[in-house]
Amino acid sequence: MLNRVILMGRLVSDPELKTTGTGISVTSFRIAVDRSYVKSGEERKADFFDIVCWRGTAEFVCRYFGKGSLIAVEGQLQSRTYQAKDGTNRYVVEVVADNVSFTGERRENAGGYNQPYANQTYGGNQSYSQEAAPQQATESYQSGSDSDFQDMPLDDDLPF
Repeated sequence: MLNRVILMGRLVSDPELKTTGTGISVTSFRIAVDRSYVKSGEERKADFFDIVCWRGTAEFVCRYFGKGSLIAVEGQLQSRTYQAKDGTNRYVVEVVADNVSFTGERRENAGGYNQPYANQTYGGNQSYSQEAAPQQATESYQSGSDSDFQDMPLDDDLPF
């Protein structure tokens, strides 16, 4: 079976970090995703999706994303039912995010950097520390030098 969802959109509101009774971090937020087509004479429409993040991914989202931020989300669709306070049964479909990625420009108040977030992703299987995120922006193949590479002899047999 296959259940994968990849979405890119803007946060509708600031995410709020919550903690379960057992101390696990969780956040839920909604993103607006523009439709790829526009009927002539009408404005572009958007679809709204509920996203849930757990543990380090939740902390990462709450730290670096805010209302209006562009975000890419990868995860699984899950559905659930619950009973509302008024006694009615409700049915909810949401994306449980495994990975989130920056897709726009860095916000000014996030450490004072003003560089693109290119190729920075946080997945739930990775360890996260507050010091790691700013380093990612400066460490890339572009900051290397020629001394980082070795010349390959042309007469050697290659293993492929």
